[in-house]
Amino acid sequence: MHVVTAKDEERLLKGTTTIGMVCKDGVVLATERRATAGTMIANKSTNKLFKIDQNVGMTVAGLVGDAQVLGRYLRAEVSLYRLRRSAPLSTEGAATLLANILSGNRMFPYYAWLILGGVDGKGGHVFSVDPAGGSIEDRYVSVGSGSTFAYGVLEEVYSRDMSVSDGVDLALRGLTVAMKRDSASGDGYIVHTITSKEYREFSEDEINKRLKALKIPLPPVLP
Repeated sequence: MHVVTAKDEERLLKGTTTIGMVCKDGVVLATERRATAGTMIANKSTNKLFKIDQNVGMTVAGLVGDAQVLGRYLRAEVSLYRLRRSAPLSTEGAATLLANILSGNRMFPYYAWLILGGVDGKGGHVFSVDPAGGSIEDRYVSVGSGSTFAYGVLEEVYSRDMSVSDGVDLALRGLTVAMKRDSASGDGYIVHTITSKEYREFSEDEINKRLKALKIPLPPVLP
């Protein structure tokens, strides 16, 4: 994820690795933590995963400012919907709303590619939402410069029957492979899971325990 504007739009939209997948009992969303400014590592603890509501989360790849604005914007609109209807917005509804926000800002487009995931009455869902406002649902999605490497792991291992717990391990494996080969991805992991019972944000200790069990080297401790 980039912190400054660059001339190359494709580069702006690719500097990160994010993953979203639907499991039999919920949804897994995961990202790494690195933010880049061209070839420089600008930040090593960037948040690229936002809780939107109790049943919806969103990962971001692109400009930090645009990502933060979209996160605040969508969270506010989803909260208003809940207050007015006394019920949460469906995942598809949130994805459509996000797509409309992106497509309705043609004069000053948002340089961000997002994964929106959530659970509702129809089950778990993951949507890839592109900068032009295109919204496509899939079983698993990876976005960013490291996505090709993450997809190599997802394509080989993903199963519709896997549990959320297994999905977390798979996401960690996919991010690890991406961080080994993509210079714009690295410096740690962020993982959220969504089920019909709860929205859970994994702590650093919880992630590290899973990394040890998977025999994946722990990320360096930041000063």
